[in-house]
Amino acid sequence: MEAQLDQLKDKLKDVFGYGQFRGTQEAIIHNLLNGKNTFVIMPTGAGKSLCYQLPAVMMSGTAIVISPLIALMKNQVDQLNALGVNAQFLNSTLTKAEIARVKHDTLAEEVKLLYVAPESLTKEENIDFLRKANISFAAIDEAHCISEWGHDFRPEYRRIKSIIQQLGDLPIIALTATATPKVQIDIQKNLQMEDADVFKSSFNRANLYYEVRPKQNTKKQLIKFIKNHKGKSGIVYCLSRKKVEEIANLLQINDINAAPYHAGLDAPVRMKNQDDFLNEEVDVIVATIAFGMGIDKPDVRFVVHYDTPKSLEGYYQETGRAGRDGLEGECIMFYSYNDIIKLEKFSKDKPVTERENAKILLEEMVSYAESSVCRRKQLLHYFGEEYNESDCKESGKCDACLKPKEKFEGEEYVLKAIQAAQQTGGRFGINHLANVLIGSQNQYVKSYGHDKLAVFGTGKGESDKFWASVIRQSMLNELLEKDIENVGVLKVSEKGISFLENPYGIILSKDNDYSDLGEEEESEREVINSKAYDESLFELLKGLRKKVAKEKNLPPYVIFQDPSLEEMATIYPTTKEELAQINGVGTGKVAKFGKYFLDLINKYVEDNEIETASDVVVKSTVNKSKTKIYIIQQIDRKVELEEIAESKSITMDELIDEIEHICYSGTKLNLDYYIDQTMDHERQQDICDYFMNAETDNIKVAMQELEDEDYAEEELRIMRIKFLSEFAN
Repeated sequence: MEAQLDQLKDKLKDVFGYGQFRGTQEAIIHNLLNGKNTFVIMPTGAGKSLCYQLPAVMMSGTAIVISPLIALMKNQVDQLNALGVNAQFLNSTLTKAEIARVKHDTLAEEVKLLYVAPESLTKEENIDFLRKANISFAAIDEAHCISEWGHDFRPEYRRIKSIIQQLGDLPIIALTATATPKVQIDIQKNLQMEDADVFKSSFNRANLYYEVRPKQNTKKQLIKFIKNHKGKSGIVYCLSRKKVEEIANLLQINDINAAPYHAGLDAPVRMKNQDDFLNEEVDVIVATIAFGMGIDKPDVRFVVHYDTPKSLEGYYQETGRAGRDGLEGECIMFYSYNDIIKLEKFSKDKPVTERENAKILLEEMVSYAESSVCRRKQLLHYFGEEYNESDCKESGKCDACLKPKEKFEGEEYVLKAIQAAQQTGGRFGINHLANVLIGSQNQYVKSYGHDKLAVFGTGKGESDKFWASVIRQSMLNELLEKDIENVGVLKVSEKGISFLENPYGIILSKDNDYSDLGEEEESEREVINSKAYDESLFELLKGLRKKVAKEKNLPPYVIFQDPSLEEMATIYPTTKEELAQINGVGTGKVAKFGKYFLDLINKYVEDNEIETASDVVVKSTVNKSKTKIYIIQQIDRKVELEEIAESKSITMDELIDEIEHICYSGTKLNLDYYIDQTMDHERQQDICDYFMNAETDNIKVAMQELEDEDYAEEELRIMRIKFLSEFAN
């Protein structure tokens, strides 16, 4: 045993260059060398790969590593080859000649590690080839893909065990960076590894900072954040390929060294972008979640989720790509409930079970984002690990602990929450329990007879969201617990039963309120935080606007709207180019009104010795967008708006949104050909007169002011575009 230990340490140093093992690595490697099935649950960056790479080097024959991503294979094979270890991969990117060479070298026992995609493993010719090879053991990386409750479920992973059995009685090591207790059981059951030795490391990544921000003014926030981390490596995750392209383009035109990565790119482009990121030719990669699994880049300093992720497991694993070297890593997530609604739509065509599973995972995501409880405590609890919240407060490693929300005494509320779970038989989830507490008359509550329970309606003074928060915090305090066998179901824990018998004071936190977040985050006319601007300059700009408006005989808002003035008072644009990039300005307005405002800003900057912050101007791509260019061209050709909307597969409402964005960025549009067909001249003049004399161009205000005239909202929006095009652009 001692000799084996010395040999292990020698190999560790000679081949991999490490002087000692980390955490449970040594015990895991011993277990595998002794031919035992091994299950490893270890967070990203803790050294999972070494747990099968070192045994493969030490054992005779070839270890097969089943890995879900081609990018992961290439990355690890390149690294092993650089260390002098013969590693190869077998997947769809190889030519027939390359496949033949890999198989020949494997049969000659020259290959120590053979990485195989699950799809390749299922091919009969590959199974025949592996039967002939001397296979030392099988490693299943990213094992959560086996579980339908894992965040990246892949049906072909379900066949792995039956295929391995055809290769002989091999020891198996399954590894994952994310496994809730439910996923862990599912993996072991499917691989028939219930008796495997389980090695579970702490999921706490002490060097990572977690923050959730409301999804407002997102592009500006993102650019400012990345520019504050100039030259540092970072990943920005988006949900769709289209969004990846859009954000990568946005960063590039704002002088950030960024590149896109998603499955729709040509393979050579995708590979180049990945390599450029690894080789520090690119600072920021904008990607779908396909990027980063197994990418061993230790110095990723930040991970930003531009869109809300589909599950907490996915979120945890993606944030885990930051700070793998143990140094600082910032994890920022932009959250809007609109993202959750979009994600629910994605799964509407899936089978019922998958749809329900996806819904429960999204509910967990909402809980995490909206709760004001320590982020780390929530994450670790999700993976079945308890955490002392005071540790995070002392180190300031999450936004919830840095800026705590209002606290309140929650004993009576927690009592009711536990009673609700107990009286409903421990067979229901958060939403149902909240509905019982508020006394909801919905059919689901009634069908179970829960409207007859003593606890029914005892919490009707509060909202269902409030009770959902109390129930979640009762779980974090271990008074309620998840039923592992029945996903989404809560039952009373032993600690909860004791609490019912002897209640005690318990402090709860008020949740974050994101209820007023609309679709603003998608708008090109993002509103600046009212507290961020220079109030003195803002007042001067307002005074100038009033003066210019009087000279031109126009309402002040036609010159520039308040959000534009606020941004000027934040950014201090001193050139025509900088002013044109202000949201709601554009080159048209710069030519028409720009000189007055630039003169004032330049004088103010000089008088007050202000260092301008032009680096946080979001350079808009509004006029470069293909869709917007297409719309402008079609309007120039006098094509009916309904026809334009139909050709781009969007609704009329969405088309008007696009036209408004174009108009507000300073482009003049002539819609007379359309308006004259749908509205008589007198009606047009009345609306024009209204906007000429109104203090604001807000449509809701216009609807109220003109309610006696029976104007449709669409009419007012179209006429507002006409009015602004004629007088402002």
